[in-house]
Amino acid sequence: MRKSLFALCIVLLPVTGLAASGGGADLRDMTPDLHDKASLQNGMKLFVNYCMGCHSLKHQRFSRAAEDLEIPREPVEDNLIFADAHAFNDQMSNAMEGEQGEAWFGAAPPDLTLVTRLRGVDWVYSYLLGFYRDPERPTGVNNTVFPLVAMPNVLEPLQGVQQQVCGDEQESGHEGDGSACHLELVREGSMSPDEFERAMFDLTNFLAYASEPSRLKAEALAPKVLIFLFVFAVVAYLLKREYWRDVH
Repeated sequence: MRKSLFALCIVLLPVTGLAASGGGADLRDMTPDLHDKASLQNGMKLFVNYCMGCHSLKHQRFSRAAEDLEIPREPVEDNLIFADAHAFNDQMSNAMEGEQGEAWFGAAPPDLTLVTRLRGVDWVYSYLLGFYRDPERPTGVNNTVFPLVAMPNVLEPLQGVQQQVCGDEQESGHEGDGSACHLELVREGSMSPDEFERAMFDLTNFLAYASEPSRLKAEALAPKVLIFLFVFAVVAYLLKREYWRDVH
């Protein structure tokens, strides 16, 4: 049994390492801020409007997110719950059936509840910023972090259109110095590059929250627990000294 578990770990190690590192792609640094409620609220709005048509957060509920992110119930029901099948206390599931997603994209879009735990926040943030035009792909786009990605760039109206330019000034798919490739914006979207990067920070920040929603309450409870342990330690020490006073 031990040998089997050890062998399984060895087999999975390269796969998990590849997933976390982005397969050799240069990842952008991103540090979540779960105390920035404005960022988390905007991230939730972006997720519902641009991601939830295909992806779900099956382990998160609208009501839990609204409570944690300090969003009143009425704005959530009016602006973030679109389908009649969803109610305030329902899970944040998508409207697409798995069979539909597999037929359209070759694979059913995954649930994103734990995507930042699996891939890492740097990977998710870089992935959202890494779409570029590639006419050879069925969706017309590719991704620097996830080559041959099947997902269309649903965020293109916000970001605009990017193209990948390599060392010989040719687009991706041609011979060139891949190590010198970079992305250039060739058509502007509704947001400036700085605004779009901030929006993708907010979206990644929200996904980081969704992967561990109890963390906010745990961090709020932690100082109280430490104070209790300190007081308990003092009481225990005084009690121990009282019990052992006559012995010494």
